[in-house]
Amino acid sequence: MLETGITAPDLDLVDATGAPVRLHDHLDRSHVLLYFMRATTCPVCVRHVRDLARHADEYTALGARILVVVPEGLPTARAWAATQRLPFPVVTGAHGSPHEAVGLLRTVFGAVQQSGTVLVDRAGLVQYTKAATIPTAGYDRVAVLRTLTALR
Repeated sequence: MLETGITAPDLDLVDATGAPVRLHDHLDRSHVLLYFMRATTCPVCVRHVRDLARHADEYTALGARILVVVPEGLPTARAWAATQRLPFPVVTGAHGSPHEAVGLLRTVFGAVQQSGTVLVDRAGLVQYTKAATIPTAGYDRVAVLRTLTALR
């Protein structure tokens, strides 16, 4: 998993419409909070995404833009995003796995995708990371909000 204090990789992503999304394109305007779902079918991950949506205004007020990253390809990202009506983009890797690019691996004999959260500040530095094989531990709103508040 990425370590805090390092420069975040410029992830090569696409949104659910297929438009390119570059992490570093957002950093001049805001911090970026990336939530990496284990799978679009993971009920715990979906619950975390709904929590992010409920608190989107709070994150925005603290200067953060949210991107939800799914490990499945563009067709799944597009279909899932269409059913969710989220106030932020759903993205996936343009080439390869964005999860692997930040160190979220497939564990338990390569069958279970890790989930996690990464917060990148406007300078492109990783300020917070959380990785989990069990998805209940992949997102901690209190810790993310504490980190964002400290960045003010």
